[in-house]
Amino acid sequence: MLAHEVTGSSLFSGFRALGLYSNHLPHVLRYHARHREFYVTTAVGNRFHTYNVKKLGIIAVSNALPGDISCLAADRMLVFAAVGRDVYAFARNKEIVHHYSHAHASDVHLLLVLGDTLVSADHDGLLVVWDVPTQEEYLRLTFDPATFDLSALAHPSTYLNKVLLGSSQGALQLWNLKTKNQSVAPAVDVMGVGLSSGRILLHDIRADKTLMSFSQDWGPVTTLSFRTDGPPIMAAGGPGGHMAFWDLESRRLVTQLRHAHRSAVAGATFLPSQQLLLTNGADNALKVWVFEQEGGVARLLRSRQGHSAPPTTIRHHGNAGRDILSAGQDGTLQSFSSVHERFNKSLGHGSANKKMTKKKGLKFEEILLPPITCFSSESAREGDWDGVVALHRGEAAARTWNYQRCTMGKHRLAPPADQNKTISAVDITSCGNFVLIGWSSGHLDVYNLQSGIHRGHYGNPTAHVGAVRGVCVDGLNQRVFSVGADCLLRAWRFKTRSHDDPAHPPKLDSAPSMLRLHRDSGMLALALDDLTLVVIDTETGRVVRKFLGHSGKINDLTFSPDGRWLISASMDCTIRTWDLPSGCMVDCFLCETAAVSVSLSPIGDFLSSAHVDSLGIYLWSNKSIYSLVSLRPLPADYQPVTGHGESCVTLGDEDEDQMASACWDSQEQLERHLVTMTSLPESRWRNLFNLDVVKRRNQPQQPPQRPAAAPYFLPTVSGLQPSFQTPEAPVNQVLSYYYHSWNIVTASYVAPLALLKSLGPSAVDLELRGLSPDLVAFLQMLEAMLEERRDFDLAQAYLALLLKLYLRPLSADPLAVATLQRLLGRLETIWAELRVSFDQSLCLLTYTKTALL
Repeated sequence: MLAHEVTGSSLFSGFRALGLYSNHLPHVLRYHARHREFYVTTAVGNRFHTYNVKKLGIIAVSNALPGDISCLAADRMLVFAAVGRDVYAFARNKEIVHHYSHAHASDVHLLLVLGDTLVSADHDGLLVVWDVPTQEEYLRLTFDPATFDLSALAHPSTYLNKVLLGSSQGALQLWNLKTKNQSVAPAVDVMGVGLSSGRILLHDIRADKTLMSFSQDWGPVTTLSFRTDGPPIMAAGGPGGHMAFWDLESRRLVTQLRHAHRSAVAGATFLPSQQLLLTNGADNALKVWVFEQEGGVARLLRSRQGHSAPPTTIRHHGNAGRDILSAGQDGTLQSFSSVHERFNKSLGHGSANKKMTKKKGLKFEEILLPPITCFSSESAREGDWDGVVALHRGEAAARTWNYQRCTMGKHRLAPPADQNKTISAVDITSCGNFVLIGWSSGHLDVYNLQSGIHRGHYGNPTAHVGAVRGVCVDGLNQRVFSVGADCLLRAWRFKTRSHDDPAHPPKLDSAPSMLRLHRDSGMLALALDDLTLVVIDTETGRVVRKFLGHSGKINDLTFSPDGRWLISASMDCTIRTWDLPSGCMVDCFLCETAAVSVSLSPIGDFLSSAHVDSLGIYLWSNKSIYSLVSLRPLPADYQPVTGHGESCVTLGDEDEDQMASACWDSQEQLERHLVTMTSLPESRWRNLFNLDVVKRRNQPQQPPQRPAAAPYFLPTVSGLQPSFQTPEAPVNQVLSYYYHSWNIVTASYVAPLALLKSLGPSAVDLELRGLSPDLVAFLQMLEAMLEERRDFDLAQAYLALLLKLYLRPLSADPLAVATLQRLLGRLETIWAELRVSFDQSLCLLTYTKTALL
């Protein structure tokens, strides 16, 4: 789960990435015997994700590796990942426990695990056998790539210490085995071999004889899998995303699953003794298919899929800030939840008139609409009619989408005349009833979303000379603002559609490329072609702020919920935060790739960003929400620090119980800036202040009765009138420490404090009542405890009891008053630091309780 980590930002920190599930590498299936559950592992960049097959819920995310993963393998306990020339072994799906290096001279592209043996092969034809626990190399085989180029590794069932090797030349050698286009058939000694020509062979490796062959027209065989729950079915995948299912008894094609993935099927695995097929592809999708009929027809049971091409526009949908609408270059419109993946939605791929295409018999690819370049959404009336309007690249009409039904809407918002123009801007009113659409010809029209009827246009005949580059409506549907290629900002009355320009309209030095309106404050932000940001007050029509600093094209803008911040993303790979009241840049950080779109949630907790050549949506947590952030003005020529590395959130662990539990003795004080609580039970100090109330409550209802005759063993004192021997008055032990063991001024308070800790509540109360000559010394002991920040709660209890007993004498002693003032200052400092930590912890706990992890 990737997200660039911010090292130069004081306002945002990398949190997690959404919509990343798989790449072109085949998945790895594992079975956990104790959990009795299957787990699947997929590679995503320089990490791998682990999901449970039962619900496809994320279990764990591995730690980051130094490069992208080139191949995966796994056994019962470990997951092996190859990066460049090295191989890493992970335990508990997270931590690196073994590192196998200094053997390969080129990149490793094949891995196979056989018990305690790991087999790795590189592109130069070197095959290395490792001992997994000791990380020692004990066998090395070298092949000439010109005659035997290693392309597959697999292990035949029941073949002890045997590995089958496959080559790109088509030859097999019984040394090594396992690759994405080879698999073990149900019958012993029979291997399934997929060729780049599209042929599939079932080969008897013991007799070296081909038993049967099949052929597919989709190109090379990318994956093979055999069903083991009864029917002799073989599944084969191709580079076009199609799946074919063959009956091995009748030797014929049973069924096809076309467009199972949008790109090549990277891996397919039948679950042992189950009618489930698990597939993943390079289209960033992980799917589980179920076979419910004897004919072998597969139905999609569950899936996790994101964009197969980089997203172009992202926007938060709704007022809760949990859902993010994303339009990608793959033509799909999807919704990602920042709470849990189970709330993700796919609104599908835009298509033309399906009824007409069915009549004409057109192919699936021919009816798909171009990618979405821009869209606007509003949740006010989404339960009644469509609430999303999208603009498709090069299209002359806008399309509506329904968020709740996750389908394309029924309206096609086309221009009333002159079809030789394309859509360039769109915005939906806050009430959700109307949508404004700007065209490349300069026209600006308004449509009713419920009926899809054209309701009028702005301007006579056009609103701008040139393309409309941006349009927005205020929160009360009173005014409409538009910008165009003619370097003009125009204001219109929404109902009358007449001009409403101010007396002195703002002069723009360059043509605006976009505009964003903060409806609550009435601030209008424009990004100009000269890389300048301009903020205009819509009430007065004046330019109130002008920001310079970007060195590349500005891709997107977003306001904070309170309208104090303006966040901009540019092709210079920076994301900058501008403070409108002060007119300064307060935060700037550099990303590895440029952000093409940004959106701040309506509650301001997360900033979402989509980047060039990246399939995911990255979340950045706003640190000012849960901690005190000191923002300082940054110069316009500020050079941010590149954020290397990646940040992730681990949502679970496959097996927490497998972690070795080591006993560790904590220090008495870990750090000087930390507050350490006492290790005493609460019964020893919590009720010190109310000890008299506790004693009064525990008094017997009747006084004790005097015995008629004393027992013979009680000691007595001889005299004219014999009496019982009474114990001597207790001596104040703490005072004895002060007077007989230490000097009061240079005292070490370790021994008196240890004595107080050993006493019970009543004894502590008695000791403090006998402290009247040494109140200042006791205050100095409490001051030392607070300075060291040890036994913080115990010191509070002692101080409360001391003030209760000696408030008047202390207030009359100047030295005691000075000591108390120092105590007060130290307590205020400590509590101020604790409040910041409490707020941060409460924020994290609230998220943990509300999020469905």
